[in-house]
Amino acid sequence: MNQLTAEAQSVPLLELNDVARTYGDRVVLDGVSLRLHRGECVSLVGENGSGKSTLLRIAAGRDTPTEGSVLFDGHPIDEDSSEVRRRVASAMDIGAFYPDLTVREHLQLVALSHGMGDAAEAAVERVLTAHRLEAQASQVPSALSSGQTQALLLAAAFVRPHDLLILDEPEQRLDSSARRQLAELIAAHRDSGTAVLMATHHQVLNDVADHIVELGSGTMAEVDRESGR
Repeated sequence: MNQLTAEAQSVPLLELNDVARTYGDRVVLDGVSLRLHRGECVSLVGENGSGKSTLLRIAAGRDTPTEGSVLFDGHPIDEDSSEVRRRVASAMDIGAFYPDLTVREHLQLVALSHGMGDAAEAAVERVLTAHRLEAQASQVPSALSSGQTQALLLAAAFVRPHDLLILDEPEQRLDSSARRQLAELIAAHRDSGTAVLMATHHQVLNDVADHIVELGSGTMAEVDRESGR
């Protein structure tokens, strides 16, 4: 269990208040509210097109709700603010990796650009091991398989400091063993005080969530683990 104070656990790190998002006449989210605390993991489930990715982009400050508000640590979230860039890490869309940098060099750049200094080297070695990329450390991204590319995307999020971790179907393209290892890694980060918001289709990841909420028709409802509803 994490060692957060009662005060830190009682104050939400991320708040979505009556968030709605429309694209023309299409309603994707309709009055969604969510509270996420430090040391807490919330998993979003739902059919494709239910709004999970849209909600995650809004939570990360990458998209703006049509209505409602999003607060990070009590302030309106803005992806371009130095505070959000420093404290929020995400693995959502496959990024544009630097084509001439090796896997290790890419992770070193991420770690150093987020102020890790002398701790960067050890952090890179840890994520290379955690995401099973040791053998690919000297390869460039174009030489990676789809599963290894996904592992690099996740490693780039985990290698840097973060208080909030946002993951969109992080299990995609990973084999069953890698998914189990990812679930253990998410649980360890949650227990150390990281707030985790993720969307997933796999039970092995849902098993580490403190709360599972289902999106459908633009609205949200918590899932009862006993009944599955």
